[in-house]
Amino acid sequence: MTKVPDDLHYTKDHEWVRVEGKKATIGITDHAQHELTDIVFVELPKLGKVLKAHEKLGVVESVKSASEIYAPVSGKVIEVNDTLQDSPEAVNKDPYGSGWVATVEVSDPNEVKSLLNAAGYKKHIGE
Repeated sequence: MTKVPDDLHYTKDHEWVRVEGKKATIGITDHAQHELTDIVFVELPKLGKVLKAHEKLGVVESVKSASEIYAPVSGKVIEVNDTLQDSPEAVNKDPYGSGWVATVEVSDPNEVKSLLNAAGYKKHIGE
């Protein structure tokens, strides 16, 4: 059974976002990491990069394939998870914890309203 925490928002492209005030922490979902299998590399965004919602945030590569990570919301990258450079497998082990990818300062809080809640995401992935 795929983990889908109730306190997060989700995209149809399998990213999750945890919004705390103006900060939005982003990663890929448990479902996505299961589909990719063993993750061997994560390309992180540059600090200070300004992204629009749905723009490429980074790339996650597994032994099976590579997949782009898209920004669920618009904002400026204020933090990246550097530990993924040496330990990309953290995304497999703990996608909602130590496997987070980046944090952005949200520029349009209304964009969060267009994201899926946990029930909507579960329906999207057929659970």
